[in-house]
Amino acid sequence: MRHSLGQRLRSATVGVLALTTMWAPAGSAVAAAPAAPPAPEAADLPFAQRYAALQHGGIVRAANTSITCRTGQAPSCPGVQTGGAGVNGGFDMFYVDVDHDPNTYNSSRAEVRLPAGARVTYARLYWGGNLRVGEQKPSQDNGRVLIAEPGGEYKELLADTVVGHRVTDSADAFQASADVTGLVRDSGPGLYTVGQVNVAGGRSAAGAWGGWTLVVAYENPAEPLRHLALWDGFAPLQSRAAELRLRGLPFPAGAGGSVGLVAYDGDRGTSGDSLTLTTGSGSASFTDAANPAADILNSSISGPGESAPTRVPAYAHTLGYDSDVFGLAGRLPHAGDEATFRLTSERDAAWAGVLFAAVDARR
Repeated sequence: MRHSLGQRLRSATVGVLALTTMWAPAGSAVAAAPAAPPAPEAADLPFAQRYAALQHGGIVRAANTSITCRTGQAPSCPGVQTGGAGVNGGFDMFYVDVDHDPNTYNSSRAEVRLPAGARVTYARLYWGGNLRVGEQKPSQDNGRVLIAEPGGEYKELLADTVVGHRVTDSADAFQASADVTGLVRDSGPGLYTVGQVNVAGGRSAAGAWGGWTLVVAYENPAEPLRHLALWDGFAPLQSRAAELRLRGLPFPAGAGGSVGLVAYDGDRGTSGDSLTLTTGSGSASFTDAANPAADILNSSISGPGESAPTRVPAYAHTLGYDSDVFGLAGRLPHAGDEATFRLTSERDAAWAGVLFAAVDARR
């Protein structure tokens, strides 16, 4: 996959990320390939389009954290896990491990929830975290995780593209990814387990963080025709705003759909970060019950709808890992063909890893 971490974690940051996307022609699906064979690692991974399609359907994702606070060593930890205030740098952090397998030191589960009649057209697993906290993890393991489909056994999964990895004064962070379309298409919906994400435990000022997100694009003739797209990189949200410009995107007035993001080391309660959508008719901020408008990067795994997909564990506060999905309803009141998503972080030292969108197409 890709990589880029700032040279130093700062107390005041704003993100960098600019991309213009032309959507794929009707009926096409494109999994972008690099122009040259990727290096094993890269210190700077600008965002690039990974997948695009125009089809009836949408995008769903499953996600979970790989590390949390030690409940036995901090009386406030259980309250934080259920949504209370706190930051990862304030705790001794240790691994989430739900599989009861003595050969793994971290594991967590999350549900891929697909509508009836859906056919998976693309799926990609992203994983990442901080390698240096109270301990130091070897970077040689960044590009390897274990994944188990619903009811299945672990399979080793290796990153199939450039791994992002940079050491800073305060952290040693990475993000990797791999195509898992065949696995998810054959296995279908249900709880997926991901283990052995290469993250460090312990305590430091920067704090521990890490987790995984499985992004799944699907086709379903019962749903609206939508533009689907997935971008990834590993970009420090520093110094300037992150902008994602969508052009050649004919959408109708009142278009629905969703937009999602994956980011690392956002702190709950540190205001100044936001995700906005701007079109020719104005702008709107993304916010919901789990994500205040001025604190989008608030260590949450959230999505629209009343019934959230199952996670094990289902911490409301993930202490440094964000994987959020927002509904587009009401944010595109007028028809158009250009929209800009803008992600900013004025105070949080955070990194953006994944952006995806599913937007109703003009019929």
